[in-house]
Amino acid sequence: LGDKVTKSGRTTSVTHGIVSRIHILVELDYEGSTGVMQIGCFEITPDPKQLPGNGEISDGGDSGSIWLFKSNNNKATSVMAGLHFAGESSSIDREHALACYPKSVFEKLDISLKPVIAPAKTFGYNPNFLSMSVAEPKLDNSADAFKLNNSTTIDYTHFSLALSKARRFAIWVAWNIDGNSIKKLSRSGIDFTLDKRIPADQQIGDAIYKNNGLDRGHIARRADLLWGSDAEAKQANKDSFFFTNITPQMDNFNQSGKGGVWGKLEDALFAEAEVENLRVSLFGGPVFYNDDRTYRSVKIPREFFKVLAFVEAGKLKAKAFLLTQNLSGLEAFELEPFKVFEVSLEEVETRCDFKFPDNLRQANHFPQAVAETIAERKPIESVEEIVW
Repeated sequence: LGDKVTKSGRTTSVTHGIVSRIHILVELDYEGSTGVMQIGCFEITPDPKQLPGNGEISDGGDSGSIWLFKSNNNKATSVMAGLHFAGESSSIDREHALACYPKSVFEKLDISLKPVIAPAKTFGYNPNFLSMSVAEPKLDNSADAFKLNNSTTIDYTHFSLALSKARRFAIWVAWNIDGNSIKKLSRSGIDFTLDKRIPADQQIGDAIYKNNGLDRGHIARRADLLWGSDAEAKQANKDSFFFTNITPQMDNFNQSGKGGVWGKLEDALFAEAEVENLRVSLFGGPVFYNDDRTYRSVKIPREFFKVLAFVEAGKLKAKAFLLTQNLSGLEAFELEPFKVFEVSLEEVETRCDFKFPDNLRQANHFPQAVAETIAERKPIESVEEIVW
């Protein structure tokens, strides 16, 4: 009450008012099939110090104009007070205008003033990043992949991915690391966001992570993508936060500072192997099963894969890993510790319904059979157990 506001309408132009009543309910007859509608709103009367020239604070045609709050120096601010939609009828002498609350308008129209961004410039996964070409995985079921510009591959800065229409998570994410030009950038002020190039209903957004123990976890590790020029690294930093690169729980696994083997894989490779030109190409993502746990109408992946490709002593090499976790305690937030196993590329292909390029499959030497169950294997307890 008493707030000073101003608007610029089509009919009455700029007028000034004072909020005279709040939280009121009015009935407005729109005639025809719509008829009488009840609308929650607030009331504005003319500012006696800045009365309108013809006495009308609003008139027909002003609907849709925005009432802005005014500051103490009587200047219009950029803060929206309400959306103008009506005024007094001819039978009412008291001059006033009516405006809807912004929050109510935004909720009914399912919109937000918070910008949804898309990558400013996309570079994508580079199959020729290493001295030997390593192509993206080829999908067995391309019909499930969302197509952007008629392609199942969606590019971001330093990474690309294929998105499942059925599960709304990435099927695979492919990214490159240039260890010679890694930058250290803060994640402060960067929000997780939907990619506006893709319909919102094709992405798993923020709702699933509210009020529970689930983390928003990067598939392509944020720190892996921060290389190249300053502009590239900054854009990659932002791009990594698109929900298309996020899955529940992966954040715990990807953060090497939390002591897990999963988060240390890339760091261990650089520490233990003579990686040619400090360049690595990686593939990662969730493993989808029909019996994955359903939570808030979303099937939560319980397994994830990661494949590291690099060149050492002139030879292409590949290492594949599988992470698994029991999510049965999700409601109680008592999730069991995850386990990491080294596996063959063929096993990843079988579990994920896609194929790696032949040269990468040949570069992976791992004797364990696909038929052997995870329960029968010994998990990796430390990165020192890995023979690169």
